[in-house]
Amino acid sequence: MARLRVALVAGEASGDILGSGLMRALKARHSDIEFIGVGGPLMEAEGMTSYFPMERLSVMGLVEVLGRLRELLKRRKALVQTLIAEKPDVFIGIDAPDFTLNIELQLRRAGIKTVHYVSPSVWAWRQKRVLKIREGCDLMLALFPFEAKFYEEKGVPVRFVGHPLADAIPLEADRAAARTEMGLPDGPLVALMPGSRGGEVGKLGGLFLDAAQKIHQARPDVRFVLPCANNARRIQLEHLLVGRDLPLTLLDGQSHVALAGCDAVLIASGTATLEALLYKRPMVVAYRLSSLTFWILKRMVKSPYVSLPNLLAQRLLVPELLQDAATPDALAKTLLPLLDGGEEQTQGFDEIHRTLRLDASNQAADAVLGLIAKS
Repeated sequence: MARLRVALVAGEASGDILGSGLMRALKARHSDIEFIGVGGPLMEAEGMTSYFPMERLSVMGLVEVLGRLRELLKRRKALVQTLIAEKPDVFIGIDAPDFTLNIELQLRRAGIKTVHYVSPSVWAWRQKRVLKIREGCDLMLALFPFEAKFYEEKGVPVRFVGHPLADAIPLEADRAAARTEMGLPDGPLVALMPGSRGGEVGKLGGLFLDAAQKIHQARPDVRFVLPCANNARRIQLEHLLVGRDLPLTLLDGQSHVALAGCDAVLIASGTATLEALLYKRPMVVAYRLSSLTFWILKRMVKSPYVSLPNLLAQRLLVPELLQDAATPDALAKTLLPLLDGGEEQTQGFDEIHRTLRLDASNQAADAVLGLIAKS
């Protein structure tokens, strides 16, 4: 078996998880592989020598990116030169499209096969990016079926591989075990998940706590649990809780335990909605942006829905309360019936979970090796 050289670049923790799973699956199929590129601790543990620490690519927000732009461009240029010299059998860019798509374009022009793992949301906005993807990418690995359909229509080679979270999260979560782990009694429990970033919690934290108070007034037996993404978020939420009398437990991390243990979720639009779906917990999705950002996005976004559950269902399966519609009263009124009902949502979630549960890392490895074999 000839030695393979596989280059991968991941830009953040979620990419490190995907990359390590893919590397493991590739090694199971091919005994002699060398991994080069940029990855985090999980990818390094699978045998990658990272050219530089992955953290140098993990930048959130426009202003932060501008502050580091010179360094990012310099690193990207050096990376392209190194990879062209190393001539890997394939290059796999994992997410981080603003960084990796340009690398793919240059490497493909230099005769190196390229794969992009995790579609950017081109189906929702900035659809013209698909032209750059078509030019720079031999194969797109999509996590969701609606993405694969979009790329097929645009003439981009694509493989729907399923979602690793759907493989990791059981089809039926143990609610009682999760309650025990959190030290919470039986009885109705609502998880509040206002996001993981400071800006999100600033816009949604107080709103969600106001809604919780309304829910508690209507149903005094309801308790609440709120997982804090990190210590900074915990401090921020503790400030928001001052002067409120709510039966609420703050958790450090443990969002999966909160989802497994709760009966319904009030949640910010984002990746966490997929986790809530996979745990089959009825949810109300809310989001608030600055007025200007919302106005701009409203004109740019082509999709009728913003939350992943609705995009996956291709219908309004979960309520979406956005911007001015997201009031404490509206959130409470929409969530309360889900504590005793919500079956329509959970049945839909179960169907979607089964669709996404395809053993993503192995599917991705098969697709990559299939591309390499097409010489």
